[in-house]
Amino acid sequence: MEIIRKENGSKGQFQALKSGLEVGLMTYSVAGKDKIIIDHTEVSPSEKGNGVGQALVMEAVKYARHTKIMILPLCPFARSVFAKNKEIRDVLV
Repeated sequence: MEIIRKENGSKGQFQALKSGLEVGLMTYSVAGKDKIIIDHTEVSPSEKGNGVGQALVMEAVKYARHTKIMILPLCPFARSVFAKNKEIRDVLV
């Protein structure tokens, strides 16, 4: 699986691809120069339970650490990943 990030102005997304096909998507809004707000995560029905959503959140964490920004997870799924994983809360708003 490959995860790519796209950003256009104040909107962005992390897209999970498998064999070139989208199997997951997480969208976010840029909130100033030091924060992103994750607002939606979706996974293809055929990939549910295979860790695609978790991988998207972890890619956002990696991006946040690299760029020294924080994450506000408004999306219930992303919020649950942060609640379950103490080791990624260093980027949590």
